[in-house]
Amino acid sequence: MHDFGIFLELAPDEEEKQLLENNIQMAITQKQIELEDAIDVREIKNLKLANQLLKLRRKQKFARDRQIQMENIQAQTQSNTQAAQAAAAADMQKQQGIAQSKVQIAEAQTQFDIQKLEREAAIKKELMEFEFQLNMQLKTAEADVIKNKEKYKEDRKDERTKIQASQQSELIDQRKSGAPPKNFESAGFDNLGGFGLEQFEPR
Repeated sequence: MHDFGIFLELAPDEEEKQLLENNIQMAITQKQIELEDAIDVREIKNLKLANQLLKLRRKQKFARDRQIQMENIQAQTQSNTQAAQAAAAADMQKQQGIAQSKVQIAEAQTQFDIQKLEREAAIKKELMEFEFQLNMQLKTAEADVIKNKEKYKEDRKDERTKIQASQQSELIDQRKSGAPPKNFESAGFDNLGGFGLEQFEPR
């Protein structure tokens, strides 16, 4: 072979071909190679090279699958992270909305309480003013009653004084003229509207 440059390549027998085909079928079934890889391996006549190519394609397929798996894991992790961040942001926004609603409710309640106190104060003020005006009217009425009572007393006193002066004048005239005694009780009673002379006696 060295002298003549002759190379002999033994063709695989049917048993070796069947063994290679079984390996190819197993690799395809287990998804270790693609259909294109199987075609390439079958085209190689050298059984040793065919097995080497089969091993190489299995390794390449495994590397590709692992890379895809890692990318999927990374994408899933990123998606989960984004979903978690979105959920956290949504929860934070929800909590902020709840807190803001509570603040608004508290402010509305405070405003309502203030308005209620203001209304109560206004009503109380009106009642106090009404009570003051009523008391002033009552005091004025009482003062008028007392004033009228005193005036009535003074008027009656003046009238009694006039009657006494008139009776004394008649008594003097009676003594001078020698006329018979005069009954002042009935006349005085009529003139005084029911009062006798005994009420005009000095005390």
